[in-house]
Amino acid sequence: MPLTLLLAACYNRPAPSTAPSEPVISSPVSSSNETQPVEQATLAIDKDQTAAAGFANPAEYSWNLVSQGYAQPLLVTHAGDGSERLFVVEQQGVIAVIENGQRLAEPFLDIRFEVGSNGNEQGLLGLAFHPDFENNGYFYVNYTGLGGNTVIARFEVSDDRNVANVDSEAPMLYIAQPYANHNGGHIEFGPDGYLYIGSGDGGSGGDPQNNGQSLETLLGKLLRIDVNVDGPYGIPADNPFASGGGLGEIWAYGLRNPWRFSFDTATGDLYIADVGQGDWEEVHMLPAGTGNGANLGWKFYEGTHPYEGTAPEGLQLDFPVVEYDHGSRCSITGGYVYRGARVPAWNGIYFYGDFCSGEVMGMYQTPDGEWNSQVLWDTQALITSFGIDEAGELYLVDRNGGIYQLQANN
Repeated sequence: MPLTLLLAACYNRPAPSTAPSEPVISSPVSSSNETQPVEQATLAIDKDQTAAAGFANPAEYSWNLVSQGYAQPLLVTHAGDGSERLFVVEQQGVIAVIENGQRLAEPFLDIRFEVGSNGNEQGLLGLAFHPDFENNGYFYVNYTGLGGNTVIARFEVSDDRNVANVDSEAPMLYIAQPYANHNGGHIEFGPDGYLYIGSGDGGSGGDPQNNGQSLETLLGKLLRIDVNVDGPYGIPADNPFASGGGLGEIWAYGLRNPWRFSFDTATGDLYIADVGQGDWEEVHMLPAGTGNGANLGWKFYEGTHPYEGTAPEGLQLDFPVVEYDHGSRCSITGGYVYRGARVPAWNGIYFYGDFCSGEVMGMYQTPDGEWNSQVLWDTQALITSFGIDEAGELYLVDRNGGIYQLQANN
């Protein structure tokens, strides 16, 4: 059975008057291309923390500000090219560069002219660099087009490594969106070199079109495609429906709105944070070498709790390993397993958080197979994403415009 986190509203923070079901980004902030000085600041911690078995002592670590001044930031990542640069995705359609600790004045990419953003769940949502980016200059984005539909496209860097060629766009995949929410948006290359794409169930509420369980739509899925082919993309031969029975791009299904997934860089295990309908947020873990054709349960289940309908007899469902109820919380934000060297006491811990409460949580599997999870910090940030750099160091993205790094206090 998965570990259930019954995290009651114990920090005296009122729940939002309207609790969104996924990261809600509103009140647009004007973007600035000027280099922003970084103040010496850390995220506030509301509560004395104590360590549980398997966790380091959270009180000995802080989330320290490393860059600021971003407009609705949704992701921080790296290019894997040895440059040690960080790239920050802004929802309105801009990708900024942090080099040597400073934000560069010119954006890496600005496609605001073709990104449709309702200030909520649409916009430029995902970025992934090709594993051979250093040589081929390819990177991939996931954005909502002006018509409200999802676009997966490839771009190329220009002769200036810090500026992309905006005219190089090669659209690869379109996904029609029936509603303006539940777009998913994350993209990431797996250890197998294929591009994985997280797609929400199409929106509204309660998956009215049953997209999560349908194998005839790309909505509510984790997709897996081969970008190293002639043409837009190829279907990997070992995808579960490559030979029929469903759409070939599907790798796993039964998702509501995956808001960030990641691969453990040491083991290849896949972690998927799926936003709940109204009561339960969940984390799935698919061990390396598994997950092909996995059904993650939505909308038969929200977490481990029956939601609507009855699964057909014999249908195998992959339940979450950790879930938590709302209370003052509203929307899970998935993160990464820490594999860096700067704070080695956290090695092997998967970090995730909640957008509304600002709590950062950690989880790990014990030797006997059980999952242990704990609230580690109450940051008061609006956590839209986590990220890692080339060295595996961990970052937190605050919708209010700051990028923070996990660091030891001494």
